[in-house]
Amino acid sequence: MHRSGLTELDAVLAVARRGSFRAAAKELGMSTSAVSNAVAGLEARLASRLFNRTTRSVALTEAGQRYVARIEPAVTEIRRASEEIHGDPSMPSGTLRLNTSAGAAQMIFDTLIVEFLQRHPQMKVDIVSEAKLVDIVALGFDAGIRLAESVPQDMVAVPLSPDLRMVVVGSPAYLAAHGVPQSPADLAGHQAVRMRLSHGGLHHWELERRGESVTVDVPGRVLLDDPLLMRQAARAGMGLAFLSEWHIRDELARGELIPVLQDWCPPFPGLRLYYPGHRHVPAGLRALIDLVRERAEASGGGEPRGRR
Repeated sequence: MHRSGLTELDAVLAVARRGSFRAAAKELGMSTSAVSNAVAGLEARLASRLFNRTTRSVALTEAGQRYVARIEPAVTEIRRASEEIHGDPSMPSGTLRLNTSAGAAQMIFDTLIVEFLQRHPQMKVDIVSEAKLVDIVALGFDAGIRLAESVPQDMVAVPLSPDLRMVVVGSPAYLAAHGVPQSPADLAGHQAVRMRLSHGGLHHWELERRGESVTVDVPGRVLLDDPLLMRQAARAGMGLAFLSEWHIRDELARGELIPVLQDWCPPFPGLRLYYPGHRHVPAGLRALIDLVRERAEASGGGEPRGRR
């Protein structure tokens, strides 16, 4: 990347992404001192400090935040143009940057990303997984992967997974000791493995049956922020958990977790690959979209329909 002719801008963007000069240097294949000098040289010409530096952290200043927001899309487009003009259109190369949630990344990595990299040996994939929804254009991502309900309306969205479902589950031992809830009202007498959301709030269970919606805040002694830990806690009999059916498919098959209130847990639209429709679609992203559509056709679902 540092050979793009935009050394200083590449350095600023890498430091902003990584929050570290050393990590940025490793990403760019440069020395730490070279990255530091590039940033310092740009700051001198701009007569403005872009980063606040301490011995423990590096963070963008307010001016740096505005500057990065403006240059990131432009630098991304220049990099794509440079990669494509030197590449064979039938053999995409370069780096595909994707933003997604941790759960979605787990769902698509083995089933999609591995095959994509095997098919296109000149491509690299940079996946950033985070709970919060970000502006993929402003942050220089080629595409995002989120649940359909979270995709911004101005994006092109390509279906990436079948419908998904959240289910209430408990271990056989827990249900034998505490009983099986027959309605959402019964949950008040149970313990839950609770989930803390990325913004710090607690996740309330949203249940629905034949048009009737109920939001339940089930009490519990265990509070976690990771679905895999929640699965482990539920298996240990520490309470009921409200988890994606995909995350616990093996435990359900083995009978280690038992679903309850299933008629209150309807499916909902699954994952979508999304990207801005008003910009040129880079060759790497186009290749990923083609793979998604090919897999959909092979599974008998027909070609996914994007929306604008």
